[in-house]
Amino acid sequence: MQGKLKVSYALICDNDFYQEITLQDILANEKVVKLLKSEFSKGLRNIELTAHGEANFILNTKKEIFTFEAEKKDFADLIELAEEDARVNKRFKKGCHAVSILDFVTVD
Repeated sequence: MQGKLKVSYALICDNDFYQEITLQDILANEKVVKLLKSEFSKGLRNIELTAHGEANFILNTKKEIFTFEAEKKDFADLIELAEEDARVNKRFKKGCHAVSILDFVTVD
């Protein structure tokens, strides 16, 4: 296998956060409903806020994405190569202990 792969990865840290919230959960929160009403219907009375359909919102930690190139023949070792790239470039910080491969594409 000749050629190269462009590999994208992110660091996995102890304080990473991920939560899915439905629109119904948001509208069940009185503080959020009051804020929406005051922002979009100032001075109006007897306003009701309803939702149609399903919508999910995701709250998660914003990650910085790092990239490096590897040989196609090293495909089986991509995680180790990504960890080595993170170590060499001093990307591991306190609380960050591993990498997550996000994507890889063939370059040539």
